[in-house]
Amino acid sequence: MLEDINQAVKILRSGGIILYPTDTIWGIGCDATNPEAVSKIYQLKQREDSKSMLVLIDQPGRIPSYISEMPEIAWDLIELADKPLTIIYPKAKNLAPNLIAPDGSIGIRIVNHEFCKKLIGRFGRPIVSTSANISGKPSPTSFNNIDKEIKEKVDFIVSKEFDNPVSDKPSGIIKLGLKGEIKIIRE
Repeated sequence: MLEDINQAVKILRSGGIILYPTDTIWGIGCDATNPEAVSKIYQLKQREDSKSMLVLIDQPGRIPSYISEMPEIAWDLIELADKPLTIIYPKAKNLAPNLIAPDGSIGIRIVNHEFCKKLIGRFGRPIVSTSANISGKPSPTSFNNIDKEIKEKVDFIVSKEFDNPVSDKPSGIIKLGLKGEIKIIRE
């Protein structure tokens, strides 16, 4: 595991993109603070950059570093989540501008996958997480379902031995407003 983490961190720090397992499905990722790296993912996925992507962090205490104001209800949602949950927060900051949605929001998920947690902890910054597919095609539920084109165009592929998702479905998504408004996007 350590070898994969060290290599992935090296690629992330150099502005590259990785293919890696998460607590849901395999993802394409990069340094969430690097606009050039984020652009590479939009190009690889053939996705409009107006469709924002989410970021993964390793622990809840890091969230306030990337949003201007933490809605109080968010702490309860994080604590009570019994499956992977992405929360869309208003007023993102300290992230690549082309990663932030037009309304200033950003989706953040605290990862619950041993490899991801260690990778993000070692990297020390959030990483982008978007499904490992060309935009419009089905999200792959396993490494073997990932298009050859994706595998050929990333800078590093994490070992398949870490393919042990908590769920084989994308995370639930909830959008929060500054006044505690809650909107369920995906259950």
